[in-house]
Amino acid sequence: MAGPHPAVADVRRAVAAALADLPPGALVLVGCSGGPDSLALAEGLARWARPGRRGVDGRRAGAVVVDHGLQDGSAEVADRAADACRGLGLDPVEVVALPPDPGHGGGGPEARARDGRHAALADAAARTGAAAVLLGHTRDDQAEQVLLGLARGAGARSLAGVPPRRGVVRRPLLGLPRSTTLAACAALGLEPWHDPTNAPPPPGERGARRAHVRGVLLPALEAGLGPGVAAALARTAEHLREDADVLDALAADLLARARAAAGDGGDPAGDGDPDPLAAVVVLDVRALSDAPPALRRRALRGAAVAAGAPAGSLGSTHVGALDALVTAWRGQGPADLPGGVVARRADGRLRLARP
Repeated sequence: MAGPHPAVADVRRAVAAALADLPPGALVLVGCSGGPDSLALAEGLARWARPGRRGVDGRRAGAVVVDHGLQDGSAEVADRAADACRGLGLDPVEVVALPPDPGHGGGGPEARARDGRHAALADAAARTGAAAVLLGHTRDDQAEQVLLGLARGAGARSLAGVPPRRGVVRRPLLGLPRSTTLAACAALGLEPWHDPTNAPPPPGERGARRAHVRGVLLPALEAGLGPGVAAALARTAEHLREDADVLDALAADLLARARAAAGDGGDPAGDGDPDPLAAVVVLDVRALSDAPPALRRRALRGAAVAAGAPAGSLGSTHVGALDALVTAWRGQGPADLPGGVVARRADGRLRLARP
């Protein structure tokens, strides 16, 4: 008896490897848009949860479809994706409609949509008790992320791309190209939805940044430099992630020492309330000033996030303004950060908080 198509087998193996540590009875959700990547991933998850010849049982698999409401007919697209997941045997399957984008809050519409999607998935995981939420990012997505980061002069953490795991989120397909998910859907007879915003822009038009990278820049690099560019960029992201993890750990230690030296115990209200809206971060300037710039700036970025600034909206300009309050103090006024956070220096301390 012939086995599954090679692309289908690749996706299923990637899912099984990503979930090998979960105990019997664990519930896993897949974030499914109905596109080829997430639809192939949904089938791989359904296969993982299906009792097999080895008697594997007790596994549960469901799906969450997030309707961003950014395009006409998005509700119908979401419903079709949910029906496809149910047809694969996933249960529970739910559709979450996000509220209309208010058009403010920093980070641009793509970043706000991403933040809203991640919040919806985290909420679904918390409500259902899911042990993991799977996302369908592929090796090509990782390569695109690296190129976008290079274009804006990003640092190592941003160039490291998306991690295979972060919290409850897991990305089993980061080692596979997008062509594998397309081939898997075709072999399984699945009809994915193709997001029109991902289509290559017309000749002469720049189009959306990611669509331009996907449809124009990466193919041009492959044509000019030879095949394997996307895989090489993904390897670069992996190497940088290892370096960034070490630097982030050292920066977290520096941040903790700077807060301790300033008498900041991390709980300004004294009641254990972790609400970031009430967060106040106080840092000792002397503890920061002699640190290597790479560590100091990471620590300052961490302080801004701890004070309530959205991580996705913090740029190098914001961190540079914080750094200037530490290393180039000339009595300048406060630094305004995303999320309404304001940083002020006084009496050898840097205080970050919402007014």
